[in-house]
Amino acid sequence: MAKVFDCITEEQQGFIAAQHLFFVGSAPLSPTGHVNLSPKGLGCFRVISPNRVGYVDLTGSGNETSAHLEENGRITFMFCAFEEPACILRLYGQGKTILPSSPDWDSLYSLFVPMPGTRQIIVADIEKVQTSCGFGVPLYEYQGERETLVNWASKKGEEGVREYQQQKNLVSIDGLATPLSKLS
Repeated sequence: MAKVFDCITEEQQGFIAAQHLFFVGSAPLSPTGHVNLSPKGLGCFRVISPNRVGYVDLTGSGNETSAHLEENGRITFMFCAFEEPACILRLYGQGKTILPSSPDWDSLYSLFVPMPGTRQIIVADIEKVQTSCGFGVPLYEYQGERETLVNWASKKGEEGVREYQQQKNLVSIDGLATPLSKLS
């Protein structure tokens, strides 16, 4: 049932755009390190080209994906249809973190809706796309986005968010440095 592609097709781009939720997977090289799997929403994902994607990463309690990308670049994205027709789509690639101080920031950030608490952009070059049936994924009805994270960042303000990042986002739970640690 699974099919493999070398790039993201137009039909798959439409599927991705219709999803309100996606998952990001990454892992350190250490066999005892923790595999990270993060759900994301808020309309922050973009297909930049058939072999390149990115998402705006908001400030949160951890920064695992960024630390893993800094170490080894491996990243997987997964989209699931929670409505008909059933489908699971995975994107496999090599990613990197783009910080606001990067020369690429302005051109990439212009692809997204600005949001309070934006920490970085995760960009990935996609090497393989895989679809599978998704028949085991339950049906769910979308009700809307949570506003908690954006409201939290708005209340903290830019300086408060930067202070939080310095306290909580410089290393992974396995002690790997994130790109933000180079700024401190």
